[in-house]
Amino acid sequence: MALLIQAYTFLYQYSNSFLLSAPQKKPGALNMGILSTGQINAAAAIHPVETHPGVALYGIASRQKSDAEKAAKAYNFQKAFGSYQELLDDPKVDFVYISTPNGLHFEWAIKALRAGKHVLLEKPFTSNADEAKKLVEEADRSGKVLMEAFHWMTHPAAHKWRSIIDSGKYGNVISTDAMMVASPGVPDGDIRWQYDLAGGSAMDCTYATSFTRYALRAGAPEKIVSSVARPYYKDKRVDAAMYTTALFKDTRNGNVVQSKIYTDMARSWALGGVIPRGWELPMITVDLEKAIVVFYNAMMPHLYHYITVTEKDTGKTHTIKQYSGGPLWDNIPTSNEKKGGDARWSTYRYQLEAFVMKCKGQEPPVFVSHEESINQMETIDQMYQVSGLGPRPSSQMAS
Repeated sequence: MALLIQAYTFLYQYSNSFLLSAPQKKPGALNMGILSTGQINAAAAIHPVETHPGVALYGIASRQKSDAEKAAKAYNFQKAFGSYQELLDDPKVDFVYISTPNGLHFEWAIKALRAGKHVLLEKPFTSNADEAKKLVEEADRSGKVLMEAFHWMTHPAAHKWRSIIDSGKYGNVISTDAMMVASPGVPDGDIRWQYDLAGGSAMDCTYATSFTRYALRAGAPEKIVSSVARPYYKDKRVDAAMYTTALFKDTRNGNVVQSKIYTDMARSWALGGVIPRGWELPMITVDLEKAIVVFYNAMMPHLYHYITVTEKDTGKTHTIKQYSGGPLWDNIPTSNEKKGGDARWSTYRYQLEAFVMKCKGQEPPVFVSHEESINQMETIDQMYQVSGLGPRPSSQMAS
């Protein structure tokens, strides 16, 4: 189902590019360059930039110049580049959005930093934790902004959800259960099945692990109790699905919490293989002492989401939704000359808002820290290690 909601987001962003007026670009607007002509670019970067007065669509690069030219024409970029390096060499590029395959993230992010560019890097951050640490070291040396594109974490719904857990009203967290699946599944031949490009469900569906750690404000796990992979039938080194039980420390109180994480890039269809499981959107259930809190469609809450709080002593269920403002954005002046953003903004648009604030030396209300990205990759490495598949291989540049 993850594939369907991503497709829906593309349509959502496209329609909102008409509903939300395109503002006049301000003097000194940052020039964005994109490395790759990946399918995700329109929703994740291009349409958000169209509604941000402080960012301009400057350049897009592909290894095939004709592909870059086609994308540049379709989306009104100023320039097309026939190689990634050529774009990085252009002094007019202020920051890059990198949407290459997973296994190329480290190489092109570190090259971008060395070229003096800020970097918005698609998840997963790198192929493994060793690469993540080296990349963060380079970012620290360069003084440039480096942010992993965990867009869901910048949306007001995520902040509202965690504020309910943080409040203490419903006691401490007992356990969590997160899932992200694709039904219909990721098609054969997709780069996400390629071992050498750091493919696998724990990598591509990394949101489920992120939901879990975000709920607990946790670092890497205290222990992976169990991690069992269902191998991809064409390459046993790649996990089609991963079933993990881990112990994380809830940093609010030091308690150790059991967390289940399920990812699946080829989820079986329901009713004997007749119907795709369209209702299984990325979600997490948090069992607290006094209530059960569910965040449904945590990955793309701008499309549709709900947060339910079911009180254990009364059985009553309260439903909450948050599309703008909220605990972190509420009193923050945003680029649309309002406070708290806009209910029509996607997760990607909120992400861009925070990233641009950081690039301009401001302190955004939310930011995906370097420590967060390293802890995420350490968690995934441990999952792969315990499963027997081993962490995804490092690129030659990181070796």
